[in-house]
Formats: sequence, structure tokens, C-alpha cells
Amino acid sequence: MGGGLFGFDISSMSGVLATSAYTNYFRVNGGIRQGAITGAMAGGSFVGTLSSSFIADKMSRKTAIQIAAVIWTIGSIFQTAANGIGLLVFGRIVAGIGAGIASAMVPVYQAEIAPKEIRGRVVSLQQFAITVGILVQYFIQYGSSFIDGGPKNPKQSTLAFRIPWGIQIFPATLLAIGMFFVPYSPRWLAGQDRWEEAIRVLANLHGNGDIGHPKVLAQYREIEEAMTFEREVGDSAFRALTQPRMLSRVILTVCIQMWSQLCGMNVMMYYIVYMMQAAGVHNLLLTASIQYILNVALTLPAILFIDTWGRRPSLLYGAFAMMILLLIVAALEGVYGVPNPRTDPSLDAISWLIIDNPPVSRAIVACSYLFVCTFAVTWGPTSWTYASEIFPTGIRAKAVSLATASNWAWNCALAFAVPTLFQKINWRMYVVFAVFNLCAFVQVWLTVRETKGKTLEEMEEVFDSGRPAWRGVSSGSRLDRLQRDIAEGNVKVRLGGRRYEEL
Repeated sequence: MGGGLFGFDISSMSGVLATSAYTNYFRVNGGIRQGAITGAMAGGSFVGTLSSSFIADKMSRKTAIQIAAVIWTIGSIFQTAANGIGLLVFGRIVAGIGAGIASAMVPVYQAEIAPKEIRGRVVSLQQFAITVGILVQYFIQYGSSFIDGGPKNPKQSTLAFRIPWGIQIFPATLLAIGMFFVPYSPRWLAGQDRWEEAIRVLANLHGNGDIGHPKVLAQYREIEEAMTFEREVGDSAFRALTQPRMLSRVILTVCIQMWSQLCGMNVMMYYIVYMMQAAGVHNLLLTASIQYILNVALTLPAILFIDTWGRRPSLLYGAFAMMILLLIVAALEGVYGVPNPRTDPSLDAISWLIIDNPPVSRAIVACSYLFVCTFAVTWGPTSWTYASEIFPTGIRAKAVSLATASNWAWNCALAFAVPTLFQKINWRMYVVFAVFNLCAFVQVWLTVRETKGKTLEEMEEVFDSGRPAWRGVSSGSRLDRLQRDIAEGNVKVRLGGRRYEEL
């Protein structure tokens, strides 16, 4: 549900842009004004993301997610009741704050409760939820667009956009209520010295309720040793973030989240209607809907196999493939397109068109579909997984909030800029995003280390090994060896220091 709010955010404008109800009521048709409306939610999300770590560290990851749901609900009410651009923008900013908190803390919570063997799959559910949210919101908008005879009716009722925005309240309500029935993060509990609760949560998550299970005891000891080390170092969370060994990781995750926006997926999600118009597609909403379905369907293989094929290959192959697809689209539009003759007012948002050339139009649509499929399998889930797993518990929430803030900052910038780019540089925009993918490929090759199969507490070994990122890391996990030693009686674990007898 938390990821779903992010998805509802991304898709909250795409389906209404082509309706007369929206364009006539708010008097927008692309350009800077539309960019400001779209970008308002991402701007709010940027603020929410930066504040999320303070809430999560003080009140728990679980409570932070509930607060996010409440804020989202309030913002959705303002959007639904909007009587002008001012109230609409305000509502989108408020809802964005909630989406920002949820988008930062949901993957942190998932990473902290998941077994290492399936951590990638569990955190990838964040991306799957995002894609489902995008799809559901888009089809709600698609269905609502037929109110009063369809999107071309100049007197179409405002229900065409108020219904989709109002329905956003319900998933947020379910999220706020549902979080009462899930446990606190065991690592957050340990950080609060609530060791009894932490061991019971670990037992329920990893040992079917058995506190004495070797896997539970091994995980407990790993967490305890990591917490002890962090406290002995004694740095505050913000000071720890600026230490060279951590600062390099912060910069890496900030860049990964930045590239996940600059790769071009933002264009495909927010402004797919404009892209299809430029390609000469006539049934805009139906053609675009196929893209959203593919986005959901192709996220499933990533969930199933991310812990098998790893994080690094996903990012490398994804960046390369998206670069090639964007260059193909740019070439097709540059060679076969013409300047917009301005004979159709509904096409005023774009400046370059493919006119009466069905093969080229179909090729561009196919490339956009392949692009979305590539992102869904690679960068979509991996960018969230990687950021949530490479930091120590004491600074994880703050580090992930900074990385996610990067995502929302670039999301906001692109939401604001892309309508203008469609008008000013048209097909050349795809070349710009292709270059961004090339830059992402180079950085991933040089700096991204493989983390599959390692516990959160083993990331220090992964990043401090001194090996170049492209050389890989040793296989196996310290936790597996410790679990075997406990099971064989070679290692004894004392729970909670002096509070429990040695087992």
C-alpha cells in the first residue's frame, strides 16, 4: 500500500491530461503551468522524504508509514475539492508529503524485517506496488474519462477528474489501519534497547515463534554486535553520514535514485499522452494503458529473480538497453517527424509530430513498451532494494531518506521541465535521456558492489573489502556459518546481555 501511494502519485495526472473537463476547468494545455501542477506533488514528496527519518527514528518505521497515510488522505481531499489551480497545487503538495514519507520508509521497514535470502524480493514488492498503483489509478482515470460522452466533450463534468482523485483516499485508509497488525522492525526495537520485543519479533519472523531457533539466535547476535559497534564509535547519525566510508555510499545511493529518474521513465509515466500524440497515435488512453499493464507484469520477474541474478547486473544491463531504445525513438522521430502545423488545438502541448506514417508510429510505441519492460525488470525494483540495504541500522533511515529525496527532487524537476522540453527540443529530448543512461552505466560499473545473499550487518565487509566493484565479493554469508555453529553447540548466545541466562 505504501508503494501504491507512490504509484497513485505518478499516475495522478497522466489520464486526466487528455480530458476536456481538466483542460477547460483549470485552463491548462501543457507548458510551464502544467509542469508546476504535476511537479507540486513531487515537491511535497521531497519535503516528506527529508522529514521521514526523524519520524521513523523517533516513533518507529511503522508509525511513520501510518502518519504518511493520514497526510496523503488530507491531501487527496484538497485535490478532490479543488476549485482552482491554487487549491489543486496545495492538495498535491500535502499528498506529496505523505507519499514522500511512505516511499522512504516502506523499503527501510521491508529490508529490516526480511530474511537475507529473499530481501531483494521483499523490497522489490515496493516497486510492484508502485506499478500496481500506477495501473489502478490510470484505469480509474480512463474509465472516468468517458463521463458525459467522453474526453472530447467541451462540457464534460469535473467528475472526470474528481472521482480518480477522491478514490485515492481509500488505499491510504487501508494502509493506516493495516499497519496496526504488523510488527515493529526488530532492528528499530534493538536500537531503542527493547531487546525482549526484538527477539520475539525475530522469532516470529524467522523461527516460527521459537526464540531458541539457531537462525533467530544468529540474527540476534549479528544485530547486537552491530549495535554495540555503532554505539562504541559514538558518532551522531548526521556525523556518521559524512564520514568518508559512509559518504561514498550516500553519494552512490543518491546517484542511483537520480539515474532512476533521469533514465527517462519519468517521461513514460507522467507524460505518456504527450509522447503518444507526438508519435501520431490516435487512441491515446487505450494505447497508453497497455504500457501500464506491461509495467506491472514485467516487475514480477524481477521480484522472483533479483536475489538470483543480483543487483549489479540488473543496473548495468538495464541502463544499456534503455539507452539504445531511447536513441531509436529519437532517430525515428528526428527522421520521419515534422514541426507541428498547429491545425489541431488538442496537440498544442507538443511541437513535433509523426503524421500519417503508421509503421513509424507503431515502432515508436513498441520502443516505449520495451523501454518500460526493461525498467520494470531492472532499475525499478533494484534502485529501491540497493538503497535500503547498504547502511548500518543507526543511519539507515536518514541515508535512505536522502537517497529517496534525490529521487523526488529529480522527479519534481522533470515533471516541471518535460512539458517545456516537448515544446522546445522535441525529439532531441530522448537523446539527452540516452546520455544520462550512458552516465549511469559507467557509474554502476565503477562503484556498485553486489549485495545479494548478504545480511544487512555484513555490508561493512562488502564495502570495506578493498576490492574493485567489478571484481565482485566472496560468496556465502557469515550468518549461515554462525547459524551452523549455534546449531552444533559451538557458539553460545546470551540474550540481552545481563537480562537473560546464557543458552
